[in-house]
Amino acid sequence: MLKDSPICSLMRTILLASILCLGLSDTTGTARPGKIQLSDEEWQAKLTRQEYIVCRKHGTETAWSGELLENKAKGIYSCTCCGTALFNSSFKFDSGSGWPSFFDVLKDKDVSELPAVDFKTDTSHGMVRTEVLCGKCDAHLGHVFDDGPQPTGLRYCINGVCLKFKPDAKGGDKKKTDL
Repeated sequence: MLKDSPICSLMRTILLASILCLGLSDTTGTARPGKIQLSDEEWQAKLTRQEYIVCRKHGTETAWSGELLENKAKGIYSCTCCGTALFNSSFKFDSGSGWPSFFDVLKDKDVSELPAVDFKTDTSHGMVRTEVLCGKCDAHLGHVFDDGPQPTGLRYCINGVCLKFKPDAKGGDKKKTDL
Protein backbone atom coordinates (compact mmCIF):
# COMPACT_ATOMS: atom_id res chain seq x y z
CA MET A 1 0.00 0.00 0.00
CA LEU A 2 1.14 3.51 -0.77
CA LYS A 3 0.37 4.89 2.69
CA ASP A 4 2.93 2.53 4.25
CA SER A 5 5.67 3.14 1.68
CA PRO A 6 9.06 4.62 2.64
CA ILE A 7 8.23 7.69 0.53
CA CYS A 8 5.05 8.33 2.52
CA SER A 9 6.94 7.84 5.77
CA LEU A 10 9.53 10.37 4.61
CA MET A 11 6.80 12.82 3.62
CA ARG A 12 5.15 12.53 7.05
CA THR A 13 8.53 13.25 8.66
CA ILE A 14 9.09 16.28 6.43
CA LEU A 15 5.60 17.62 7.18
CA LEU A 16 6.09 17.30 10.91
CA ALA A 17 9.52 18.90 10.65
CA SER A 18 8.10 21.87 8.73
CA ILE A 19 5.83 22.81 11.63
CA LEU A 20 8.42 22.06 14.29
CA CYS A 21 11.06 24.20 12.51
CA LEU A 22 8.83 27.21 13.05
CA GLY A 23 8.52 26.31 16.72
CA LEU A 24 4.79 25.75 16.21
CA SER A 25 2.84 22.58 16.79
CA ASP A 26 -0.28 21.41 14.97
CA THR A 27 -3.08 22.71 17.19
CA THR A 28 -6.09 21.74 15.08
CA GLY A 29 -7.05 18.95 17.50
CA THR A 30 -6.94 21.21 20.57
CA ALA A 31 -10.28 21.62 22.31
CA ARG A 32 -11.36 25.24 22.60
CA PRO A 33 -14.40 26.57 24.47
CA GLY A 34 -16.91 28.32 22.23
CA LYS A 35 -15.86 26.58 19.01
CA ILE A 36 -18.13 27.78 16.18
CA GLN A 37 -19.44 25.13 13.82
CA LEU A 38 -21.79 26.09 11.00
CA SER A 39 -22.87 24.07 8.01
CA ASP A 40 -21.44 24.86 4.58
CA GLU A 41 -24.82 26.34 3.63
CA GLU A 42 -24.82 28.61 6.70
CA TRP A 43 -21.32 29.89 5.88
CA GLN A 44 -22.35 30.58 2.27
CA ALA A 45 -25.34 32.60 3.47
CA LYS A 46 -23.25 34.58 5.98
CA LEU A 47 -20.22 35.44 3.80
CA THR A 48 -19.64 37.14 0.47
CA ARG A 49 -18.58 34.89 -2.38
CA GLN A 50 -14.91 35.89 -2.06
CA GLU A 51 -14.94 35.53 1.74
CA TYR A 52 -16.48 32.08 1.41
CA ILE A 53 -13.98 30.88 -1.22
CA VAL A 54 -10.93 32.12 0.69
CA CYS A 55 -12.02 31.46 4.30
CA ARG A 56 -14.01 28.24 3.94
CA LYS A 57 -12.51 26.66 0.78
CA HIS A 58 -8.86 27.60 1.47
CA GLY A 59 -8.56 29.98 -1.45
CA THR A 60 -6.15 32.88 -1.82
CA GLU A 61 -6.99 36.45 -2.69
CA THR A 62 -4.96 38.13 -5.42
CA ALA A 63 -1.79 39.74 -4.07
CA TRP A 64 -1.91 43.53 -3.63
CA SER A 65 -5.74 43.53 -3.88
CA GLY A 66 -6.80 43.52 -0.22
CA GLU A 67 -8.36 46.61 1.34
CA LEU A 68 -6.38 46.16 4.58
CA LEU A 69 -2.93 45.78 3.01
CA GLU A 70 -2.00 49.46 3.39
CA ASN A 71 -4.00 50.06 6.59
CA LYS A 72 -1.84 51.91 9.14
CA ALA A 73 -4.56 52.69 11.69
CA LYS A 74 -4.32 51.43 15.26
CA GLY A 75 -6.78 48.73 16.28
CA ILE A 76 -7.60 45.05 16.13
CA TYR A 77 -7.86 42.68 13.15
CA SER A 78 -10.58 40.06 13.67
CA CYS A 79 -11.79 36.98 11.80
CA THR A 80 -14.25 37.85 9.02
CA CYS A 81 -16.26 34.70 9.73
CA CYS A 82 -16.73 34.81 13.50
CA GLY A 83 -15.32 38.10 14.80
CA THR A 84 -12.58 36.56 16.96
CA ALA A 85 -9.75 39.04 17.66
CA LEU A 86 -6.61 37.71 15.95
CA PHE A 87 -3.98 40.43 15.46
CA ASN A 88 -3.13 43.78 17.01
CA SER A 89 -2.14 46.55 14.58
CA SER A 90 1.14 46.91 16.49
CA PHE A 91 2.09 43.43 15.16
CA LYS A 92 1.60 44.49 11.50
CA PHE A 93 4.53 45.18 9.19
CA ASP A 94 5.15 45.68 5.48
CA SER A 95 6.59 42.41 4.20
CA GLY A 96 6.38 43.38 0.53
CA SER A 97 4.44 40.15 -0.11
CA GLY A 98 1.16 41.73 -1.24
CA TRP A 99 -0.82 40.46 1.77
CA PRO A 100 -1.21 41.90 5.27
CA SER A 101 1.62 40.53 7.42
CA PHE A 102 2.00 40.28 11.17
CA PHE A 103 4.89 39.08 13.35
CA ASP A 104 2.68 37.87 16.22
CA VAL A 105 -0.85 36.81 17.06
CA LEU A 106 -3.16 37.58 19.98
CA LYS A 107 -3.93 35.00 22.64
CA ASP A 108 -7.21 33.08 22.73
CA LYS A 109 -9.56 35.09 24.98
CA ASP A 110 -10.92 31.91 26.61
CA VAL A 111 -7.70 29.88 26.92
CA SER A 112 -4.83 32.31 27.48
CA GLU A 113 -2.09 29.73 26.95
CA LEU A 114 -3.27 29.21 23.35
CA PRO A 115 -2.85 31.58 20.43
CA ALA A 116 -6.06 32.86 18.82
CA VAL A 117 -5.15 30.80 15.74
CA ASP A 118 -4.51 27.15 14.97
CA PHE A 119 -1.64 25.77 12.89
CA LYS A 120 -1.87 22.93 10.39
CA THR A 121 0.51 21.41 7.84
CA ASP A 122 -0.56 22.34 4.31
CA THR A 123 0.77 20.28 1.40
CA SER A 124 -1.36 21.84 -1.33
CA HIS A 125 0.07 23.24 -4.55
CA GLY A 126 3.22 21.08 -4.34
CA MET A 127 4.57 22.93 -1.28
CA VAL A 128 4.89 22.22 2.42
CA ARG A 129 3.71 25.19 4.47
CA THR A 130 2.15 25.91 7.84
CA GLU A 131 -1.45 27.00 7.42
CA VAL A 132 -3.00 29.50 9.84
CA LEU A 133 -6.66 28.94 10.80
CA CYS A 134 -8.97 30.86 13.10
CA GLY A 135 -8.93 29.03 16.43
CA LYS A 136 -12.68 29.56 16.96
CA CYS A 137 -14.22 28.76 13.55
CA ASP A 138 -11.44 27.07 11.53
CA ALA A 139 -11.50 29.75 8.81
CA HIS A 140 -8.45 29.58 6.53
CA LEU A 141 -6.52 32.80 7.12
CA GLY A 142 -3.23 32.27 5.31
CA HIS A 143 0.19 30.83 6.18
CA VAL A 144 3.05 31.52 8.60
CA PHE A 145 6.72 31.61 7.57
CA ASP A 146 10.02 31.95 9.42
CA ASP A 147 11.26 35.06 7.59
CA GLY A 148 9.59 37.73 9.72
CA PRO A 149 11.09 40.43 11.93
CA GLN A 150 12.09 40.08 15.55
CA PRO A 151 11.04 39.50 18.24
CA THR A 152 9.34 36.36 16.85
CA GLY A 153 11.04 35.90 13.46
CA LEU A 154 7.64 34.88 12.09
CA ARG A 155 5.61 36.31 9.20
CA TYR A 156 1.89 35.60 9.36
CA CYS A 157 0.93 36.19 5.72
CA ILE A 158 -2.85 36.66 5.91
CA ASN A 159 -5.49 37.10 3.23
CA GLY A 160 -7.02 40.53 3.81
CA VAL A 161 -10.51 39.26 2.95
CA CYS A 162 -10.27 37.01 6.02
CA LEU A 163 -9.94 40.02 8.31
CA LYS A 164 -12.16 42.79 9.59
CA PHE A 165 -10.55 45.82 11.18
CA LYS A 166 -11.85 47.63 14.26
CA PRO A 167 -10.07 50.93 14.94
CA ASP A 168 -8.94 51.64 18.47
CA ALA A 169 -11.43 54.20 19.82
CA LYS A 170 -8.91 55.48 22.38
CA GLY A 171 -6.33 56.39 19.75
CA GLY A 172 -3.68 54.33 21.53
CA ASP A 173 -2.43 50.89 20.64
CA LYS A 174 -2.93 48.17 23.25
CA LYS A 175 -0.01 45.90 23.88
CA LYS A 176 -0.28 42.13 23.47
CA THR A 177 -0.41 41.56 27.22
CA ASP A 178 -3.30 44.02 27.69
CA LEU A 179 -5.75 42.08 25.51
